[in-house]
Amino acid sequence: MPAAPAKKVSPHPVIAQLQCHSLANVVQAEIERMILDGELGPGAKLTEATLADQLGVSRGPVREAFRMLEEGGLVRTEKNRGVFVRDVPIEEALEIFEVRAVMDLYVGRKLAETATPAQVRELRQLVEAMDQAVKAGDAKDYHRFNLAFHDRLLELAGNAKLVATYRKLVNELSLFRRQNLTNESMAAYSREHRAILKAIASGDPDAAGQAMYQHVMNSRERTRLNWEKQRGSTTGSNAASVATP
Repeated sequence: MPAAPAKKVSPHPVIAQLQCHSLANVVQAEIERMILDGELGPGAKLTEATLADQLGVSRGPVREAFRMLEEGGLVRTEKNRGVFVRDVPIEEALEIFEVRAVMDLYVGRKLAETATPAQVRELRQLVEAMDQAVKAGDAKDYHRFNLAFHDRLLELAGNAKLVATYRKLVNELSLFRRQNLTNESMAAYSREHRAILKAIASGDPDAAGQAMYQHVMNSRERTRLNWEKQRGSTTGSNAASVATP
């Protein structure tokens, strides 16, 4: 007699839930990367079925990933319309920079008091990696090391609540921060990073806090100027189109 087909065993509900949750974290991280790298632009509609096929998963983990991304400030859900990559208004972005500046002032002061020589060396490696990216004119690498540098500063401050709030704000500013990266601005940012590192290494809380505060406010000003420049270019193009027979 032919052997009976093996009975398919479904995982225990708790195991299935853990598997789905773990997979959702992986999916969430990949969609987040696509957004932060600009592959999914502001206002882009995210479709469960399309992303599930693209990532080789079922729709459940994608749905859960959308929920986590919304909590993180990267996407928004519109009733009866779907899920979209957030498009943060310039006014809100400038306010976020101001909040970040105050938080970074605290981080700088804290690290000047607590950072160990080993931690300073770790931060210096990231600053040097950014310097190399500037020399190579590699904005993508620079952006990656810049995120790692600021995130590590945050972690070393040792305040879990601050970390969660700060990361959400950084995600919301991702589009504007990428647009700020030119060869000139990357060189300026690198000088500011070296000033931050020097102040932390010297154990000067006032200097470290002020260096980090000013670094973020400089980013705010570059963001405002870039936005005004782009709006002026768009307005000029529209005017030219109307004037063209």
